[in-house]
Amino acid sequence: MMLARMKSRVLAALLVVVAAVGTSPRLGAQADAYAPLDRILDVYVRDGLVYYAALKTERANLDRFVASLDSADSWLSNASAAEQRAFWINAYPIRGKAAGYPAESIAQVAGGIDKVKHRVAGQLLTLEEIEKTVIAGFGDPRMLLALGRGALGGGRLRSEPYRAAQLETQLNEAVKEFVTRLDTFRINRTTNVVEVTPLFSWREAQFVAGFSQGGEMWANRSPLERALMAMSYPHLFASEREFLALNTFTMTFGAYDWRLNDLTGGAPPR
Repeated sequence: MMLARMKSRVLAALLVVVAAVGTSPRLGAQADAYAPLDRILDVYVRDGLVYYAALKTERANLDRFVASLDSADSWLSNASAAEQRAFWINAYPIRGKAAGYPAESIAQVAGGIDKVKHRVAGQLLTLEEIEKTVIAGFGDPRMLLALGRGALGGGRLRSEPYRAAQLETQLNEAVKEFVTRLDTFRINRTTNVVEVTPLFSWREAQFVAGFSQGGEMWANRSPLERALMAMSYPHLFASEREFLALNTFTMTFGAYDWRLNDLTGGAPPR
């Protein structure tokens, strides 16, 4: 029980991921506004999993960092598109009340996805609104695969923040990571099935629009299937590409893994 409460408090601290982001003087004036977050991620995140128990020692530093990022709306209005995209990925707020956040999964928070509002850059938004309105507005579905949702089925948290200068490389790595994970994109030659995460169906419009080119080989498929093939094909092994090129497979949606991405006590079984 004590460990569960401790993880609840620490999860709420880390996965706030900046629900209120810096005043423009602070965020714009610093040589590296994400340096505090960078150090914390580097120390406590490994392979997308978080040492939540150890991270409790950084609670004060996290609180100071979040407090320093009060309102970024004016800064964002003058930021480049890459800076804005990096900001929203880093700022995606997955949090709840420290006393009530579950130790096992964000899915256990009533309304945690579509009801609870978070103040982000001068706006009050739910997590779903951030994904469907703000992030969708950039027209780059790779951002959806970069979001750390605090769940094993989501994008794996990097050991570094997203930054404008490295954003293209980081987003392409997020796509490659997603389509080479067995829990999000599994090719089964024996059953002739390609099983993918339901995240793709939840955000179908964004993926279809963002990956509309390159799926000509699968012209007989649904728009979403064509988009997912265009997205994944360049990142797969030659044998996997040959299998997909046959175009005889069935695509199905698997279950989303809502378990907490906790590394305390060892990596969770997949």
